[in-house]
Amino acid sequence: MTTILNEVIAIGGTTAYQKPIEPSHFDRFIAPEDDRTFLHVAEADGAVVGFQWMSPDKDGMGIIATFARPGTVQRSIGSALFKQTLKRCREVGYSLLDATIRADNTGGLAYYSKMGFEDHSVTRAVPLSDGTPVDRVHKRMRLG
Repeated sequence: MTTILNEVIAIGGTTAYQKPIEPSHFDRFIAPEDDRTFLHVAEADGAVVGFQWMSPDKDGMGIIATFARPGTVQRSIGSALFKQTLKRCREVGYSLLDATIRADNTGGLAYYSKMGFEDHSVTRAVPLSDGTPVDRVHKRMRLG
């Protein structure tokens, strides 16, 4: 997972992460403090090709993030991951999910719309590490 996320970061343009992460970044998902923090992994031929995590914000809303190995995004990895994640979200009692996507990440915006998320709000001109302002689009999904 670290390798995938660092590849995505190095390519740029699709994640708010801008600096490489360490494997310990995933510790909170491997040994979570609560059952509302979890991670699903997609594998192909014994290798991790994508992952999706969920964790609650301070108000209990679920915050979701999805990553796929570059070059594998057309294999329905995100759809398969979201099916598992949505099931678990319902099991642990989430009623509202949030995905925050860079406005220049057209693939991410399309993915979350396809999964049923709706535009909620925009945080304007969030500076990247080099100072470049990029809007963040907040998409939400209510669970019934």
